Amino acid sequence: MTIRGGKGYTIADIEALPEGERAELIDGELFRMDAPMTIHQKILMELAFEIKLYIKRNAGKCEIFPSPFAVYIRKDKLNYVEPDISVICDKDKLDEKGCQGAPDWIIEIVSPSSLKMDCEWKVKLYREAGVREYWTVDAERETVMVYEFERGKEAVQYTFTERIKAGIFEGLYLALSRMNIN
Repeated sequence: MTIRGGKGYTIADIEALPEGERAELIDGELFRMDAPMTIHQKILMELAFEIKLYIKRNAGKCEIFPSPFAVYIRKDKLNYVEPDISVICDKDKLDEKGCQGAPDWIIEIVSPSSLKMDCEWKVKLYREAGVREYWTVDAERETVMVYEFERGKEAVQYTFTERIKAGIFEGLYLALSRMNIN
């Protein structure tokens, strides 16, 4: 992920990008998004599958959207993200363009190039925007950092071998070591 340069960009600049080019916007600063690595996509698919299966089995009202999926996180012109996984429980936030406001749960799968963005800038952005729960998954270190903003808890780090409880769901536990990601 590389900075395209300076502040002063808006969602209009995101929407004007050439077909196939993706970027995120944080406080008016534009960040180009590179194509994800294979391990990134494997983790994304496994997590999305398990979460979707849980929602379906429990007749849940939440919906899950893997990237690319537009999230107008603050409903302003200066912030736009495409989280790897977005779980939205308030259907009024959904429209034909994506999610208008904060998803309930966001998962980002970090890479060396996105580490600072996902583990620093987005933590602040998502907390302030009203995301209830945020996970960062680090395949290289085989760790998951869980932020339960809604409960005001300190961030907790887990390893891939541990079962991790999803805070927004009563009985959902995920263990990446049991998923087909190798």
